[in-house]
Amino acid sequence: MNPTPRNPQVERISAAANPTLKSLRRLAQGSDAYREQGRLWLEGDHLLQAALARGVALQLALVSEQAFYEDAALQALALRATRVLVLPAALFGSLSELVTPVGIAGCVAWSRQSIEPGWPTVVLDRLQDAGNVGSILRSAAALGVRQIVALKGTAALGSAKVMRAGMGAHFALRLVEQVQLQDLERLALPLLATSSHGGETLGACELPHPAAWVFGHEGQGVSEPLLAQCQRRLRIAQPGGEESLNVAAAAAICLYESAQRRR
Repeated sequence: MNPTPRNPQVERISAAANPTLKSLRRLAQGSDAYREQGRLWLEGDHLLQAALARGVALQLALVSEQAFYEDAALQALALRATRVLVLPAALFGSLSELVTPVGIAGCVAWSRQSIEPGWPTVVLDRLQDAGNVGSILRSAAALGVRQIVALKGTAALGSAKVMRAGMGAHFALRLVEQVQLQDLERLALPLLATSSHGGETLGACELPHPAAWVFGHEGQGVSEPLLAQCQRRLRIAQPGGEESLNVAAAAAICLYESAQRRR
């Protein structure tokens, strides 16, 4: 095995009991440890590159020995971090929740954000599935939304699962979490709710801009108290006869329609 390069930012760690690794394991495998630690866990070169592309500094990179010594691109990526930890493959794998770890991960800073009035926004009302949340973030970032507001009860936006599903969308959005219903007044925007049980047809009504699109719990939909605050209730026509759409699919359709109207 090649020795660790003489670079002050590179350290080799081989002990599973290392305090730094214990902390990182909690971050990688816990759903909300990022709030306590003030940093996000990014696994895979795609997420690291997405962060760097948005000007986000890498505090820390972790890389397996094989990746560091045998993959020049991954080594160069790791060395863009302030601190680099090189680990045996088995030790790196103990941090990962992926079936096949990719050999590189890292951390970036995270801090609590507050609502920015007037920004095009998506409001998440108690969504539970990390894949749905991450997919909505991707659609939002691609279609001109600038802010995500997650009500209490929504899956943690900075969890490793949501980060993976978001594929880098986090770095294009302002993320506001654990919001109470009354806090939505600070948006100073019309609220547009989706509903499978009635309302105006999406393609046949005017859509205000900027606005806040509201997407609700996978099984229960938008809560009644929140629906009461919404200026519009909209439904997506489904000529195929299905009762409802997956919330991430519904969000993508609504945000695309809104973006097309602006054009």
